[in-house]
Amino acid sequence: MRASQDQLTQRATGRRPAPVRTLVAVVLAGVLAVTSACTGGNDPGGGPGNWQGGGEKPPKASATITAPAADAKDVPASTAITFEAKDATETTVEVKDSTGKAVEGALDPAGTSWLPGGALKYGETYTATVTATGDDGKPVTATSSFTTMAKPSKQVRVTSFLGDGQVVGVGMPLIVKFGRAVPEDYRDDVQRRMTVRSKPAQEGIWHWVSPTEVRFRPKEFWQAGSKVSYKVQTGGLPMGDGWYGRADLTVDVTIGPALIMTVDNRTKRMTVTRDGKVIRTIPVSLGKKSTPSSSGTMVVIEKLKETVFDTFAELGPEEGYRTDIDFAQRLTWGGEFIHAAPWSEGQQGRVNVSHGCVNVSMAEGAWLFNQTRVGDPITVKGTERKLQNGNGWTDWNMSWEEYVKGSALPYEPAAAEESPAAEPEPSATS
Repeated sequence: MRASQDQLTQRATGRRPAPVRTLVAVVLAGVLAVTSACTGGNDPGGGPGNWQGGGEKPPKASATITAPAADAKDVPASTAITFEAKDATETTVEVKDSTGKAVEGALDPAGTSWLPGGALKYGETYTATVTATGDDGKPVTATSSFTTMAKPSKQVRVTSFLGDGQVVGVGMPLIVKFGRAVPEDYRDDVQRRMTVRSKPAQEGIWHWVSPTEVRFRPKEFWQAGSKVSYKVQTGGLPMGDGWYGRADLTVDVTIGPALIMTVDNRTKRMTVTRDGKVIRTIPVSLGKKSTPSSSGTMVVIEKLKETVFDTFAELGPEEGYRTDIDFAQRLTWGGEFIHAAPWSEGQQGRVNVSHGCVNVSMAEGAWLFNQTRVGDPITVKGTERKLQNGNGWTDWNMSWEEYVKGSALPYEPAAAEESPAAEPEPSATS
Protein backbone atom coordinates (compact mmCIF):
# COMPACT_ATOMS: atom_id res chain seq x y z
CA MET A 1 0.00 0.00 0.00
CA ARG A 2 1.35 3.43 -0.90
CA ALA A 3 2.07 6.06 1.72
CA SER A 4 -0.35 8.90 2.33
CA GLN A 5 1.81 11.30 0.29
CA ASP A 6 1.35 9.05 -2.73
CA GLN A 7 -2.39 9.02 -2.14
CA LEU A 8 -2.28 12.79 -2.25
CA THR A 9 -0.34 12.56 -5.51
CA GLN A 10 -3.06 10.39 -7.01
CA ARG A 11 -5.64 13.03 -6.21
CA ALA A 12 -3.41 15.83 -7.48
CA THR A 13 -2.85 14.13 -10.80
CA GLY A 14 -6.54 13.51 -11.33
CA ARG A 15 -6.12 9.76 -11.50
CA ARG A 16 -9.23 7.86 -12.51
CA PRO A 17 -10.02 4.41 -13.93
CA ALA A 18 -10.23 4.51 -17.71
CA PRO A 19 -10.22 1.85 -20.42
CA VAL A 20 -7.58 1.92 -23.13
CA ARG A 21 -9.22 2.89 -26.38
CA THR A 22 -8.10 3.36 -29.93
CA LEU A 23 -6.25 6.33 -31.32
CA VAL A 24 -8.36 9.20 -30.03
CA ALA A 25 -8.12 12.78 -31.22
CA VAL A 26 -7.34 15.42 -28.60
CA VAL A 27 -7.75 19.14 -29.30
CA LEU A 28 -5.61 21.58 -27.35
CA ALA A 29 -7.00 24.97 -26.41
CA GLY A 30 -6.99 27.45 -23.54
CA VAL A 31 -10.72 26.99 -22.95
CA LEU A 32 -12.61 23.84 -23.91
CA ALA A 33 -16.31 23.13 -23.89
CA VAL A 34 -18.53 20.06 -23.80
CA THR A 35 -22.05 20.76 -25.10
CA SER A 36 -25.16 18.60 -25.15
CA ALA A 37 -27.67 18.41 -28.00
CA CYS A 38 -29.62 21.59 -28.66
CA THR A 39 -33.09 22.00 -27.13
CA GLY A 40 -35.94 24.44 -27.52
CA GLY A 41 -36.60 24.12 -31.28
CA ASN A 42 -37.94 27.27 -32.95
CA ASP A 43 -40.03 28.44 -29.98
CA PRO A 44 -38.86 32.06 -29.42
CA GLY A 45 -39.93 31.85 -25.79
CA GLY A 46 -38.70 28.37 -25.04
CA GLY A 47 -34.93 28.77 -25.20
CA PRO A 48 -32.54 28.62 -22.26
CA GLY A 49 -32.97 31.51 -19.88
CA ASN A 50 -36.54 32.15 -21.07
CA TRP A 51 -38.49 29.90 -18.72
CA GLN A 52 -41.93 31.47 -18.25
CA GLY A 53 -43.43 29.36 -15.53
CA GLY A 54 -44.92 26.54 -17.58
CA GLY A 55 -44.03 23.00 -16.50
CA GLU A 56 -41.07 22.05 -14.36
CA LYS A 57 -38.44 24.72 -13.77
CA PRO A 58 -35.09 23.88 -15.45
CA PRO A 59 -32.50 22.65 -12.95
CA LYS A 60 -29.69 24.97 -11.98
CA ALA A 61 -26.21 23.73 -12.87
CA SER A 62 -23.46 23.36 -10.29
CA ALA A 63 -19.69 23.10 -10.56
CA THR A 64 -17.08 21.83 -8.08
CA ILE A 65 -13.32 21.47 -8.51
CA THR A 66 -12.21 18.29 -6.76
CA ALA A 67 -8.45 18.42 -7.42
CA PRO A 68 -6.06 19.98 -6.83
CA ALA A 69 -7.50 21.10 -3.50
CA ALA A 70 -7.95 24.83 -2.97
CA ASP A 71 -4.65 26.54 -2.08
CA ALA A 72 -2.79 23.23 -2.41
CA LYS A 73 1.01 23.43 -2.35
CA ASP A 74 3.69 21.19 -3.89
CA VAL A 75 1.33 20.01 -6.62
CA PRO A 76 3.04 17.91 -9.35
CA ALA A 77 3.63 19.85 -12.58
CA SER A 78 1.71 17.16 -14.43
CA THR A 79 -1.50 17.68 -12.47
CA ALA A 80 -4.91 17.41 -14.07
CA ILE A 81 -7.88 19.54 -13.04
CA THR A 82 -10.71 17.24 -12.00
CA PHE A 83 -14.21 18.54 -11.41
CA GLU A 84 -17.91 17.76 -11.12
CA ALA A 85 -20.45 19.63 -13.23
CA LYS A 86 -24.03 18.64 -12.43
CA ASP A 87 -27.08 19.41 -14.58
CA ALA A 88 -24.82 21.19 -17.08
CA THR A 89 -25.43 21.35 -20.81
CA GLU A 90 -22.12 23.12 -21.34
CA THR A 91 -18.90 23.08 -19.30
CA THR A 92 -15.73 25.08 -19.90
CA VAL A 93 -12.38 24.94 -18.11
CA GLU A 94 -9.83 27.72 -18.02
CA VAL A 95 -6.45 27.65 -16.29
CA LYS A 96 -4.23 30.74 -15.95
CA ASP A 97 -0.79 31.28 -14.50
CA SER A 98 0.12 34.07 -12.07
CA THR A 99 0.48 36.57 -14.95
CA GLY A 100 -2.99 35.80 -16.25
CA LYS A 101 -1.77 33.85 -19.27
CA ALA A 102 -4.07 30.99 -20.26
CA VAL A 103 -2.65 27.47 -20.32
CA GLU A 104 -3.43 25.21 -23.26
CA GLY A 105 -5.04 21.91 -22.39
CA ALA A 106 -7.76 19.41 -23.20
CA LEU A 107 -10.78 17.81 -21.55
CA ASP A 108 -10.73 14.06 -21.24
CA PRO A 109 -13.32 12.15 -23.32
CA ALA A 110 -15.59 11.75 -20.27
CA GLY A 111 -15.57 15.50 -19.64
CA THR A 112 -14.63 15.12 -15.95
CA SER A 113 -11.01 16.30 -16.00
CA TRP A 114 -8.75 18.70 -17.86
CA LEU A 115 -5.11 17.97 -18.71
CA PRO A 116 -2.58 20.68 -19.59
CA GLY A 117 -1.02 20.40 -23.03
CA GLY A 118 2.41 20.22 -21.41
CA ALA A 119 4.03 20.18 -17.98
CA LEU A 120 3.21 23.21 -15.87
CA LYS A 121 6.00 25.48 -14.60
CA TYR A 122 7.62 24.52 -11.33
CA GLY A 123 6.99 26.81 -8.34
CA GLU A 124 4.17 28.68 -10.12
CA THR A 125 0.69 29.55 -8.88
CA TYR A 126 -2.24 28.72 -11.14
CA THR A 127 -5.94 29.47 -11.00
CA ALA A 128 -8.47 27.05 -12.45
CA THR A 129 -12.01 28.13 -13.30
CA VAL A 130 -14.77 25.70 -14.22
CA THR A 131 -17.94 27.21 -15.66
CA ALA A 132 -21.10 25.11 -15.93
CA THR A 133 -24.28 26.27 -17.69
CA GLY A 134 -27.61 24.50 -17.26
CA ASP A 135 -30.91 24.56 -19.15
CA ASP A 136 -31.78 27.81 -17.43
CA GLY A 137 -28.95 29.51 -19.32
CA LYS A 138 -27.29 30.79 -16.16
CA PRO A 139 -23.55 30.04 -15.79
CA VAL A 140 -22.15 28.88 -12.46
CA THR A 141 -18.41 28.98 -11.78
CA ALA A 142 -16.00 27.25 -9.42
CA THR A 143 -12.52 28.67 -8.93
CA SER A 144 -9.49 27.21 -7.19
CA SER A 145 -5.83 28.21 -6.97
CA PHE A 146 -2.84 25.95 -6.37
CA THR A 147 0.95 26.12 -6.47
CA THR A 148 3.15 23.59 -8.20
CA MET A 149 6.13 21.96 -6.50
CA ALA A 150 9.72 23.10 -6.84
CA LYS A 151 11.72 21.41 -9.57
CA PRO A 152 12.57 17.93 -8.27
CA SER A 153 16.18 16.75 -8.08
CA LYS A 154 15.28 13.16 -9.02
CA GLN A 155 14.11 13.13 -12.62
CA VAL A 156 13.57 10.23 -15.02
CA ARG A 157 14.74 10.64 -18.59
CA VAL A 158 12.23 9.58 -21.26
CA THR A 159 13.39 8.80 -24.80
CA SER A 160 11.94 7.59 -28.09
CA PHE A 161 13.72 5.17 -30.42
CA LEU A 162 12.23 7.01 -33.40
CA GLY A 163 12.86 10.64 -34.25
CA ASP A 164 10.71 13.25 -35.95
CA GLY A 165 10.20 12.80 -39.66
CA GLN A 166 11.32 9.18 -39.98
CA VAL A 167 9.68 6.91 -42.54
CA VAL A 168 9.37 3.36 -41.20
CA GLY A 169 7.89 0.01 -42.16
CA VAL A 170 4.36 -1.19 -41.49
CA GLY A 171 5.58 -3.46 -38.66
CA MET A 172 7.41 -0.73 -36.72
CA PRO A 173 6.43 -0.59 -33.03
CA LEU A 174 6.56 2.78 -31.28
CA ILE A 175 9.25 2.40 -28.61
CA VAL A 176 9.54 4.58 -25.50
CA LYS A 177 12.26 4.03 -22.89
CA PHE A 178 12.68 5.31 -19.34
CA GLY A 179 15.99 6.01 -17.66
CA ARG A 180 14.80 4.28 -14.51
CA ALA A 181 12.44 1.37 -13.87
CA VAL A 182 8.82 2.49 -13.50
CA PRO A 183 7.19 0.68 -10.55
CA GLU A 184 4.27 -1.47 -11.62
CA ASP A 185 1.66 0.52 -9.68
CA TYR A 186 2.72 3.75 -11.45
CA ARG A 187 2.60 2.41 -15.00
CA ASP A 188 -1.12 3.04 -15.42
CA ASP A 189 -0.58 6.75 -14.67
CA VAL A 190 2.27 6.86 -17.17
CA GLN A 191 0.24 5.07 -19.82
CA ARG A 192 -2.67 7.50 -19.41
CA ARG A 193 -0.26 10.26 -20.42
CA MET A 194 0.79 8.46 -23.62
CA THR A 195 -1.33 9.39 -26.63
CA VAL A 196 -1.10 7.97 -30.16
CA ARG A 197 -2.83 9.63 -33.09
CA SER A 198 -3.02 8.13 -36.55
CA LYS A 199 -4.44 9.16 -39.88
CA PRO A 200 -6.18 7.01 -40.93
CA ALA A 201 -7.24 5.90 -37.45
CA GLN A 202 -6.17 2.40 -36.37
CA GLU A 203 -6.80 0.34 -33.26
CA GLY A 204 -3.79 -0.28 -31.04
CA ILE A 205 -2.40 -0.49 -27.51
CA TRP A 206 0.72 0.05 -25.38
CA HIS A 207 2.56 -3.02 -24.09
CA TRP A 208 5.19 -2.99 -21.32
CA VAL A 209 8.07 -5.24 -22.36
CA SER A 210 10.05 -4.36 -19.22
CA PRO A 211 9.95 -1.84 -16.33
CA THR A 212 12.02 0.53 -18.50
CA GLU A 213 10.40 0.06 -21.93
CA VAL A 214 6.90 0.28 -23.36
CA ARG A 215 5.85 -0.21 -26.98
CA PHE A 216 2.77 0.49 -29.06
CA ARG A 217 1.54 -1.53 -32.03
CA PRO A 218 -1.75 -1.49 -33.91
CA LYS A 219 -3.94 -4.58 -33.98
CA GLU A 220 -2.90 -5.20 -37.60
CA PHE A 221 0.13 -3.89 -39.45
CA TRP A 222 0.09 -0.11 -39.90
CA GLN A 223 -1.71 0.99 -43.03
CA ALA A 224 0.72 2.11 -45.73
CA GLY A 225 1.17 5.87 -45.87
CA SER A 226 -0.25 6.48 -42.38
CA LYS A 227 0.74 9.62 -40.49
CA VAL A 228 1.43 8.72 -36.87
CA SER A 229 2.07 11.07 -33.95
CA TYR A 230 2.68 10.04 -30.37
CA LYS A 231 2.99 12.19 -27.27
CA VAL A 232 4.35 11.21 -23.85
CA GLN A 233 3.28 13.76 -21.24
CA THR A 234 5.56 12.71 -18.40
CA GLY A 235 7.05 16.08 -17.48
CA GLY A 236 6.59 16.41 -13.71
CA LEU A 237 4.69 13.11 -13.49
CA PRO A 238 5.31 11.09 -10.28
CA MET A 239 7.10 7.80 -11.08
CA GLY A 240 7.60 6.38 -7.60
CA ASP A 241 10.17 6.74 -4.81
CA GLY A 242 10.33 10.51 -5.20
CA TRP A 243 11.19 10.38 -8.91
CA TYR A 244 9.41 12.49 -11.54
CA GLY A 245 9.40 12.54 -15.33
CA ARG A 246 11.93 14.99 -16.71
CA ALA A 247 10.04 16.25 -19.76
CA ASP A 248 7.29 15.69 -22.30
CA LEU A 249 8.04 14.05 -25.64
CA THR A 250 6.32 14.32 -29.04
CA VAL A 251 7.29 12.41 -32.20
CA ASP A 252 5.78 12.42 -35.70
CA VAL A 253 6.54 9.62 -38.18
CA THR A 254 5.26 8.35 -41.52
CA ILE A 255 4.57 4.72 -42.43
CA GLY A 256 6.05 3.67 -45.76
CA PRO A 257 4.69 1.20 -48.34
CA ALA A 258 3.47 -2.18 -47.10
CA LEU A 259 6.60 -4.15 -47.95
CA ILE A 260 6.31 -7.63 -46.42
CA MET A 261 8.76 -10.53 -46.69
CA THR A 262 7.80 -14.19 -46.21
CA VAL A 263 10.36 -17.02 -46.17
CA ASP A 264 9.29 -20.65 -46.55
CA ASN A 265 11.85 -23.23 -45.46
CA ARG A 266 10.09 -25.89 -47.54
CA THR A 267 10.64 -24.07 -50.85
CA LYS A 268 13.79 -22.17 -49.79
CA ARG A 269 12.25 -19.03 -51.25
CA MET A 270 11.52 -15.51 -50.00
CA THR A 271 8.39 -13.86 -51.38
CA VAL A 272 8.42 -10.05 -51.30
CA THR A 273 5.14 -8.15 -51.62
CA ARG A 274 4.48 -4.43 -51.80
CA ASP A 275 0.98 -3.21 -51.02
CA GLY A 276 -0.32 -6.76 -51.48
CA LYS A 277 1.35 -7.50 -54.85
CA VAL A 278 4.26 -9.92 -55.32
CA ILE A 279 7.26 -7.98 -56.63
CA ARG A 280 10.07 -10.54 -56.18
CA THR A 281 10.77 -14.18 -55.37
CA ILE A 282 14.29 -14.74 -54.03
CA PRO A 283 16.15 -18.06 -53.48
CA VAL A 284 17.51 -18.30 -49.92
CA SER A 285 19.61 -20.55 -47.74
CA LEU A 286 18.60 -20.68 -44.06
CA GLY A 287 20.30 -22.07 -40.97
CA LYS A 288 21.63 -25.62 -41.10
CA LYS A 289 20.30 -28.17 -38.59
CA SER A 290 22.94 -27.40 -35.94
CA THR A 291 22.24 -23.63 -36.17
CA PRO A 292 18.64 -23.29 -37.44
CA SER A 293 16.94 -20.03 -38.32
CA SER A 294 14.07 -18.91 -36.10
CA SER A 295 10.49 -19.37 -37.32
CA GLY A 296 8.25 -16.43 -36.45
CA THR A 297 7.46 -12.83 -37.35
CA MET A 298 10.29 -10.32 -36.97
CA VAL A 299 10.99 -6.83 -38.27
CA VAL A 300 14.10 -5.17 -39.66
CA ILE A 301 15.88 -3.59 -36.67
CA GLU A 302 18.86 -2.00 -38.40
CA LYS A 303 20.46 -1.89 -41.85
CA LEU A 304 24.20 -2.11 -42.46
CA LYS A 305 25.40 -1.81 -46.06
CA GLU A 306 28.83 -3.03 -45.00
CA THR A 307 29.79 -4.67 -41.71
CA VAL A 308 31.95 -7.41 -40.21
CA PHE A 309 30.65 -10.54 -38.49
CA ASP A 310 33.03 -11.78 -35.79
CA THR A 311 31.72 -14.93 -34.13
CA PHE A 312 34.82 -16.42 -32.51
CA ALA A 313 33.66 -15.46 -29.00
CA GLU A 314 30.23 -16.99 -29.63
CA LEU A 315 31.05 -20.10 -31.68
CA GLY A 316 34.59 -20.86 -30.55
CA PRO A 317 37.80 -21.36 -32.55
CA GLU A 318 36.53 -24.29 -34.62
CA GLU A 319 33.18 -22.84 -35.79
CA GLY A 320 33.91 -19.14 -35.36
CA TYR A 321 34.88 -16.79 -38.18
CA ARG A 322 35.47 -13.14 -39.03
CA THR A 323 33.89 -12.16 -42.35
CA ASP A 324 33.07 -8.99 -44.27
CA ILE A 325 29.31 -8.82 -44.90
CA ASP A 326 27.34 -6.75 -47.42
CA PHE A 327 23.69 -5.63 -47.28
CA ALA A 328 23.02 -6.85 -43.72
CA GLN A 329 19.58 -6.36 -42.14
CA ARG A 330 19.29 -7.32 -38.47
CA LEU A 331 16.26 -9.36 -37.39
CA THR A 332 17.16 -10.56 -33.86
CA TRP A 333 19.41 -9.53 -31.00
CA GLY A 334 20.82 -13.06 -31.11
CA GLY A 335 22.44 -12.34 -34.48
CA GLU A 336 20.04 -13.41 -37.25
CA PHE A 337 20.23 -11.20 -40.32
CA ILE A 338 19.19 -11.10 -43.94
CA HIS A 339 22.44 -10.57 -45.85
CA ALA A 340 24.29 -11.22 -49.08
CA ALA A 341 26.32 -14.44 -48.98
CA PRO A 342 28.22 -14.99 -52.25
CA TRP A 343 29.82 -18.14 -50.78
CA SER A 344 26.43 -19.90 -50.56
CA GLU A 345 24.90 -18.82 -53.87
CA GLY A 346 25.20 -22.40 -55.18
CA GLN A 347 23.11 -23.72 -52.26
CA GLN A 348 20.51 -20.90 -52.18
CA GLY A 349 17.09 -22.22 -53.12
CA ARG A 350 18.22 -25.81 -52.52
CA VAL A 351 19.81 -26.46 -49.11
CA ASN A 352 20.36 -24.71 -45.77
CA VAL A 353 24.00 -23.98 -44.91
CA SER A 354 23.98 -20.76 -42.83
CA HIS A 355 24.54 -20.21 -39.10
CA GLY A 356 20.96 -18.99 -38.73
CA CYS A 357 20.80 -16.04 -41.12
CA VAL A 358 18.76 -15.66 -44.30
CA ASN A 359 21.42 -15.90 -47.05
CA VAL A 360 20.71 -14.32 -50.44
CA SER A 361 22.89 -13.61 -53.46
CA MET A 362 24.87 -10.38 -53.85
CA ALA A 363 22.51 -9.14 -56.55
CA GLU A 364 19.36 -9.99 -54.58
CA GLY A 365 20.88 -8.64 -51.38
CA ALA A 366 21.56 -5.28 -53.02
CA TRP A 367 18.07 -5.15 -54.52
CA LEU A 368 16.33 -6.04 -51.25
CA PHE A 369 18.46 -3.62 -49.22
CA ASN A 370 17.30 -0.79 -51.47
CA GLN A 371 13.63 -1.71 -50.99
CA THR A 372 13.35 -2.11 -47.23
CA ARG A 373 13.07 0.20 -44.24
CA VAL A 374 13.56 -0.29 -40.54
CA GLY A 375 10.28 -1.76 -39.31
CA ASP A 376 9.50 -3.84 -42.41
CA PRO A 377 8.21 -7.26 -41.29
CA ILE A 378 9.50 -10.70 -42.24
CA THR A 379 7.90 -14.04 -41.38
CA VAL A 380 10.01 -17.21 -41.52
CA LYS A 381 8.12 -20.51 -41.65
CA GLY A 382 8.93 -24.17 -41.18
CA THR A 383 12.32 -24.23 -39.44
CA GLU A 384 13.40 -26.36 -36.48
CA ARG A 385 13.43 -23.49 -33.98
CA LYS A 386 10.69 -21.10 -32.86
CA LEU A 387 11.43 -17.41 -32.40
CA GLN A 388 11.70 -16.44 -28.74
CA ASN A 389 9.71 -13.36 -27.77
CA GLY A 390 12.12 -10.60 -26.78
CA ASN A 391 14.79 -11.74 -29.24
CA GLY A 392 14.37 -8.62 -31.36
CA TRP A 393 11.25 -6.54 -31.87
CA THR A 394 8.96 -9.54 -31.62
CA ASP A 395 5.75 -7.56 -31.04
CA TRP A 396 4.15 -9.21 -34.08
CA ASN A 397 5.17 -12.66 -32.95
CA MET A 398 2.52 -12.36 -30.23
CA SER A 399 -1.21 -12.69 -30.79
CA TRP A 400 -3.32 -9.58 -30.20
CA GLU A 401 -4.77 -11.23 -27.09
CA GLU A 402 -1.27 -11.82 -25.72
CA TYR A 403 -0.17 -8.30 -26.56
CA VAL A 404 -3.12 -6.71 -24.76
CA LYS A 405 -2.06 -8.45 -21.54
CA GLY A 406 1.05 -6.26 -21.47
CA SER A 407 -1.00 -3.07 -21.03
CA ALA A 408 -1.13 -1.39 -17.61
CA LEU A 409 -4.72 -0.33 -18.35
CA PRO A 410 -7.73 -2.49 -19.16
CA TYR A 411 -8.47 -2.79 -22.86
CA GLU A 412 -11.91 -2.16 -24.28
CA PRO A 413 -12.46 -2.32 -28.05
CA ALA A 414 -13.93 0.84 -29.50
CA ALA A 415 -14.43 2.47 -32.86
CA ALA A 416 -11.27 4.36 -33.76
CA GLU A 417 -11.28 8.11 -34.11
CA GLU A 418 -8.84 9.95 -36.31
CA SER A 419 -6.47 12.33 -34.76
CA PRO A 420 -5.25 12.33 -33.15
CA ALA A 421 13.43 -4.28 -21.43
CA ALA A 422 16.77 -3.65 -21.53
CA GLU A 423 18.08 -5.35 -24.62
CA PRO A 424 21.15 -7.63 -24.76
CA GLU A 425 24.24 -6.50 -26.63
CA PRO A 426 23.82 -7.46 -30.29
CA SER A 427 25.86 -10.30 -31.75
CA ALA A 428 26.22 -11.53 -35.32
CA THR A 429 25.87 -14.87 -37.06
CA SER A 430 25.68 -15.63 -40.75
